[in-house]
Formats: sequence, C-alpha cells, structure tokens
Amino acid sequence: NLVESGGGAVHPGGSLRLSCRSFDYRLENYVVGWFRQAPGKEREGIACISGSGASTNYVDSVKDRFTISRDDAKSAVYLQMNSLKSEDTADYYCAAGDSRVVCVPTGAPPITGDYSYWGQGTPVTVLS
Repeated sequence: NLVESGGGAVHPGGSLRLSCRSFDYRLENYVVGWFRQAPGKEREGIACISGSGASTNYVDSVKDRFTISRDDAKSAVYLQMNSLKSEDTADYYCAAGDSRVVCVPTGAPPITGDYSYWGQGTPVTVLS
C-alpha cells in the first residue's frame, strides 16, 4: 500500500509538500503518478515521474507550480505544490504503475486505469 501525507489547509499563494511512501515494497523502477479529485468531479491525473526519475510530466493546470520528485532510498515520491489556488482544492492521491506505464513530458494527464497501486489520499484545501 501507498501512504500519502502532507495535506492541509493553506491560503492562496501558499505551498504544501505532499509525500507518498511505500512500506510494503520498494518504489524504485515503478512509475508514480499524482492524481486529485475535487468534490463532485472525477479523479484526474496531474503529474507523473518515471521509474528512473529522469522523466516527469505535468498537466498544464499545475505546470510551473508543482514539482514531482522521488527518493528511492526512502521509497518515497514527493509533490511540491507552490502558488496554490482555490481550484487546487481536492483530495490528492499517489499511485504506482509497473514498467508498462510510460511517463513522458507530453502534458497529457496520467491515466487512472494504468496505475495498479493506490494510496488512500490526503486532503488539500486552499482557503478562498
């Protein structure tokens, strides 16, 4: 299982750093994606990082504000979120996919169905 942490409530323009940890297996070589689900909306992929960490991908709505990174020694993936906006309010989930999943910088959202292992989510609220 994956465990997310780091969510909370911030004012617009603030920052949060989300963490995704694996305690059952090592995350190295897994593609990891971050997803979010706002109230009343479908879950959407926003960022991913390749197994090697050499390639990342962001959707336009978070590009240049969010940064995904990984520390395989800690079996962890992070999402640094800066310049938060009210529309970033959502539950945030991390997910891992095996080598069949590709993460390349196309701007296309990660696809929910491609990822096999999911966390329970952490809430982010950007106060309006």
